[in-house]
Amino acid sequence: MGFRLIGAIIGLISSGFYGLIIGFVIGSYIDYAMGGNSSQNNNQNEDFTSRNSNSQFRGYGYSGGYSSGSNGGYSSGSPVDFKNSLLILIAAVMKADGRAMKSELDMVKSMLLRTYGEHETKIMLLQLRDYLKQNHNLTEVCRNLRNRMSYSPRLELVHILFRISRADGDISSAELALIQTVATQLGISTPDYLSLRAMFVTTVDSDFKILDVSPSASEDEVKKAYRKLALRFHPDRLQGLTDSEKKSAEDKFIRVQKAYENIKKNKGWV
Repeated sequence: MGFRLIGAIIGLISSGFYGLIIGFVIGSYIDYAMGGNSSQNNNQNEDFTSRNSNSQFRGYGYSGGYSSGSNGGYSSGSPVDFKNSLLILIAAVMKADGRAMKSELDMVKSMLLRTYGEHETKIMLLQLRDYLKQNHNLTEVCRNLRNRMSYSPRLELVHILFRISRADGDISSAELALIQTVATQLGISTPDYLSLRAMFVTTVDSDFKILDVSPSASEDEVKKAYRKLALRFHPDRLQGLTDSEKKSAEDKFIRVQKAYENIKKNKGWV
């Protein structure tokens, strides 16, 4: 039994579905760290629209911390600490538009409480407060995460950043630009990034991006794209996956269905 499954079970028991997500990704990070970098090469070019399963996100780092240099990044010999990496990226997103909103902080606090407990959360929130006052080398933070995490947990990290940025009801252009930069530096493919963004940022072509088709696509082309994704994420096709992977696929199946229904309604294909 891998650490990802153990983490998911513990998270589910202690904190419900969100704990399951975080626990699974922590376990994934530990499994990946113990297994070396070989799996990264195999997963580097995975694509949201071409995977049969999608892991939920949570990671946990090595025991060491950061040594902050003049650039606010890592010292060259510091081991990677996932919690600090997560907090640095969260802080960067929170202050991207020049202000850290209480709604964003409340979401972060709730996430940390469910994941780490009250004592650890207090420590992490103090660290987050410091990070909000500092500038960090995000390129280096992302490079270390990319080198030590497989693709799916990195994808879910971007998903978490989107959730936090929308906590106040709106994602600013500055937040979008930062998340896109982070996603690129984490090695997230363009189709994956656009699919995630379309789930949080409503535009005239969001539904088309989710189905990965052009707004000018014909009814047959849209239907073909929908059937392809619906078949991939249909609950009947999820045998052998972990509970967190099933939940992720089911959520995407629902979102794909919604996108297809919206397109049919707007195009008059009913």
